[in-house]
Amino acid sequence: MKRLLILGLAWAAISCHSKTESGSSVNYTISGDTIFIPGNSNLKEKIKTAVIGATPYSHRRSASGIVKAIPNNFAQIASPFAGRIIKSFIRLGQHVAINAPIFEISAPSFFEAGKAYYQSKQEMQLAEKNLRRQQDLLKNGVGVQKDMEEAEVSYELSKRDYENSIASLNVYHVDPANMVLGQPLIVRSPIAGEVISDNIVIGQYVRDDAGPIALVAELSKIWVVGQIKEKDINSIHESDKVEIEAAGIPGLNIDGVVYHISEMLDETTRSVEVFIECANSGRNLKPGMYATVLFTEKADNSILVPTSAVLQMEESSFVFIKTKRNGYVKRMIQTAGTDNDRIILKSGVKPDEEIVTEGAFYLLETK
Repeated sequence: MKRLLILGLAWAAISCHSKTESGSSVNYTISGDTIFIPGNSNLKEKIKTAVIGATPYSHRRSASGIVKAIPNNFAQIASPFAGRIIKSFIRLGQHVAINAPIFEISAPSFFEAGKAYYQSKQEMQLAEKNLRRQQDLLKNGVGVQKDMEEAEVSYELSKRDYENSIASLNVYHVDPANMVLGQPLIVRSPIAGEVISDNIVIGQYVRDDAGPIALVAELSKIWVVGQIKEKDINSIHESDKVEIEAAGIPGLNIDGVVYHISEMLDETTRSVEVFIECANSGRNLKPGMYATVLFTEKADNSILVPTSAVLQMEESSFVFIKTKRNGYVKRMIQTAGTDNDRIILKSGVKPDEEIVTEGAFYLLETK
């Protein structure tokens, strides 16, 4: 029996390690992965713990973006014909309505279009008279069926030419009924908005393939196009609300809504374009500005711990969990991000577990 007792004490000495320094001022016991600290140890005063619970938390992600005008609210106005500009109706910064005149140009090609309209109109009127005459002759028994049929075909063809000439003039917002042969063409704005560029020069000759000489944009609403990384695509949805921070306007936060998520992934940056529509009544956001887009997911229950509770070892993170009888055990964790002085955990800590929030590094020194 005495021999068995000696073997038991030896086994306990091997499996358990205790340390005392400065006359029991520091003491602890290590058993496997657990560190036990008695109540009279001065380590107790250096270590603080807290019970961790799950709290509603909205995960936030940020992305870089650039401000752009909405394409349907942006018009590049050029001359449809070669000619000489003889009048301007606008000034820079002016608000114009839809179909408002922008400039007037004397263009030989437009004169030819007007001439073609009048010719087609006269031809249609003559063809209509001829058709009526053939119908009357046939009705009175002196006409020929073949001549009437030919008159019908001629009328239909001339009517179609007339309608085509009207359609070609309507493209340029010209009312044929009030048009005068030889009049200059008034180029009009296809949208309502502000004149943001005015390069109109009176007397300037422009070619039919020249670039735009005026820009009109409606900037009360704009797009902010953000770049979302491939791994975050599934957390972004259309109609999600986001916040916009303009790089050039510190402190200004603007609300936006996800309008569209691109179907194409940029293979170079491994990101997807997200189009965010924002109200811009104050014209604070200018096309071309850089911005930061803040996406906020729907709130869910998450575990957040103080940054002082998390320790790092090589590529791994861990915390100390307090167990019964003043025991502390190291627990590996996975993190999902940071929020000021808190760390969001993916796994490793369960709700209502007690962890070391301060002084965890003292426990490392016991190893």
